Amino acid sequence: MLSEKLLLDDEVVQAEVRTHVKVLAVPFLLGVGLMLVAGFFAGWIGDRGDGTPRLIGLVVLAVLFVWVTVLPFLRWLTWTYTLTNRRLIEQKGILTRSGRIIPLARVNDVAYEKGVVDRILRCGTLIVHDASEQAGLRLHDIPRIEDFHRKISRLVLDAHAPEARRDEQH
Repeated sequence: MLSEKLLLDDEVVQAEVRTHVKVLAVPFLLGVGLMLVAGFFAGWIGDRGDGTPRLIGLVVLAVLFVWVTVLPFLRWLTWTYTLTNRRLIEQKGILTRSGRIIPLARVNDVAYEKGVVDRILRCGTLIVHDASEQAGLRLHDIPRIEDFHRKISRLVLDAHAPEARRDEQH
């Protein structure tokens, strides 16, 4: 999650989420399938030759396992969205970290989308448009999307409140 050293002086974390665990279903099933193939392969090869074919085959399967199962898990683990009282922060990356920060005062629109599966799993995609030239930030598979949408909407309204008060005074 977000390191304390990245917070501003008067900034407070309101919510921190990762994508929904559903994104790990396919890597998990592929990992189980690869383990079954590895067991079948080891039994089929047996002790033929000096054991080199079995070793090569199992090394190839182990590399595939890391690629299709471990790496997606690490991507999921290190990809976070943090909502503070002042900013929305996206961070991702296993070895090289990258991210995007959107000040809530610059947010123009917050919307969400939910497909049928998303409705069943209570997740969805949050779309945040800000006053920059960049396309809106799409936060895919956010768990409890309605709660997160409510929190960010309230904080965006609070961030715009000083401007609204200034307009009322003129």
